[in-house]
Amino acid sequence: MIPPVPSLPPALDLVGIAVFALSGAMVAARLRQTFVTMAFFALVTGVGGGTTRDLLIGAPVFWVHDRFVAPVCLGVALLAWFTPIRWWQGQLLEWADAVGLAVYSVLGTIKALAWGVPVAPAVMMGVITGCVGGIVRDVLAGRPSILMRPELYVTAAALSAGLAAAGIALGLSAPLAWALAASGGFTLRGAAIHWSLGLPAHRGEE
Repeated sequence: MIPPVPSLPPALDLVGIAVFALSGAMVAARLRQTFVTMAFFALVTGVGGGTTRDLLIGAPVFWVHDRFVAPVCLGVALLAWFTPIRWWQGQLLEWADAVGLAVYSVLGTIKALAWGVPVAPAVMMGVITGCVGGIVRDVLAGRPSILMRPELYVTAAALSAGLAAAGIALGLSAPLAWALAASGGFTLRGAAIHWSLGLPAHRGEE
């Protein structure tokens, strides 16, 4: 029997999806694409990581069974379509994305553990939940994805996911483990944003 899966309050969950969807819509806006393309980018970015996770662990795809997720992504695309790009420039969206990255990396890990996935793959499911939507967005936009940049993004997702799994393994309550793990990942991502931190690249010497 699958244990109950800890979940975000529905309203907060939708806010997180909306943040990711907005980042996708704004990429399409900067490329001066049509509204259809903008809506597609919003949906793919908002649900891409969770969809991939659910398919890999054999769970029902979450947004297919939630009547609010697709309309929220469409509404975000409409918001992006009718507002000036300058409203969303700067680091505000980047900081909001950092919150979503940390929280959804934790959520993905906990859900995978609840579905019987071993610890190491469950941590990978957390990283996938937090990052895949953005990776697909960047690939579709024809720009280097977050995987190809040295900034601490995937690393922050991995920290959140790893701390979540460690907390559960140590017997912490799921809410406490979740809060500590999300805080850790957000702190690392926030430091990377503030101080432009990144991983060292391979020097390529033969």
